[in-house]
Amino acid sequence: MSVHDIGEVPAKASRRGIWGWMLFDWAAQPFFTVVTTFVFGPYFVARLTEDPVSAQAAWSNMATISSIVIAILSPVLGSIADQSGARKPWIASFAVVKIASLLMLWFAAPGSPLILPITLMIMASIAAEFSIVFNDSMMPRLVPRDEVGRISNIAWGLGYLGGMIVLIAVVTLLAANPETGLTLIGIPPLFGLDPALGEDARITGPIAALWYLIFILPMFFFTPDAKKGLPLAAAVRSGIQELGSTLQELKQRRGLTKFLIARMLYQDGVNGLLILGGTFAAGMFGWATIEIGIYGIILNVVAIFSCIAAGLLDRILGSKTVIVISLSLLLIATLGIVSTRPDSVFFGLMQLSVADSGGFFGTAAEKAYILFGLLIGIAFGPVQASSRSYLARSISLSETGRYFGLYALSGRATSFLATLSFSVVTYASGSAHLGMAMLIVFLAAGLVLLVKTPYPASR
Repeated sequence: MSVHDIGEVPAKASRRGIWGWMLFDWAAQPFFTVVTTFVFGPYFVARLTEDPVSAQAAWSNMATISSIVIAILSPVLGSIADQSGARKPWIASFAVVKIASLLMLWFAAPGSPLILPITLMIMASIAAEFSIVFNDSMMPRLVPRDEVGRISNIAWGLGYLGGMIVLIAVVTLLAANPETGLTLIGIPPLFGLDPALGEDARITGPIAALWYLIFILPMFFFTPDAKKGLPLAAAVRSGIQELGSTLQELKQRRGLTKFLIARMLYQDGVNGLLILGGTFAAGMFGWATIEIGIYGIILNVVAIFSCIAAGLLDRILGSKTVIVISLSLLLIATLGIVSTRPDSVFFGLMQLSVADSGGFFGTAAEKAYILFGLLIGIAFGPVQASSRSYLARSISLSETGRYFGLYALSGRATSFLATLSFSVVTYASGSAHLGMAMLIVFLAAGLVLLVKTPYPASR
């Protein structure tokens, strides 16, 4: 425990307050699940244009721009939040931007200028991440320190459950097979959606917006917020000064510095997998919305149970051990994905039949991809949830805004390098496989540095 924690023991929030906070992840996740990763993103790559390689690079460029803005402003906003006190007004403001941007994705029809969906995704991504900064900084005030790992992992698991429910609804009721015109359960898409016009994918923006609007309300109604501090103008001035002091302070708190740098590196790899994984599969196998959706459902089912198990392990073994195990699994999975081609796996060491048995994931290569995806499903929830609790155990209550702002910075500061590396290598080589291989560097570097970081990283 940090020396700054003396006398700072959070009052346990009510059960409704804790559940209200955890439901934020439930509300927010469909944007990342059905829009960014498994439905709209692959639609952008495979169906919005006729050049999937260039489209993958454009999608990566969108993520790069978002990451740069998030990296620059998150620490500033976190420090301002510490001075202004209340987090909910900030979350509400960014919710307006996110919801409006997602609603507008409906107009991203095939043949329309790419600048529209790219701009809307940049705005939605920035608003989503800024909201997470303020929501995460509320967590240490809700429960005692030894409980933060448990509620962080449960909240993350709830997020995956929410994302999975929306994803299942999309692939069973809305997304049709382009050849048959029927959904996964053999019915025409609801609301008369036309897959030829991409309406089955475009509808995910408005759906994610409505879901978010409804399910963030319990947090506003029931979760206690910090007391109001300085007026906005004064909070901005003081927050910027406080950020400078915090950066100077990190020179003495080497454990925290190591953790934030390690997280910066490995989160780049995680972000790359989440942003590019679905589009990579769509480009390699030509998966339509239904196949991508089923793949996403499989990953989310695994992620829900892995987060529950990780919550228990986090309390018993500590956050650091959970992160190390998760990163090891992600490295194995990424190597497997990069090594997979339509006729082989493990970089050609194992030849696979190219025969298609029919149905979903009919080739051997697709089945191998699913197996590697299961490892991602096991690991990508716990690595993020336990990173959040690692930091919460390492700082005091009065520091939550500024350090969770730096935490967001560490998750985004160089993440544009991961997506930019993908774009550059893909453009130069014409191979998305080589682009995806760049993610291995970030995951491995973060793991090596984390192993050398103290836990908790209080000093």
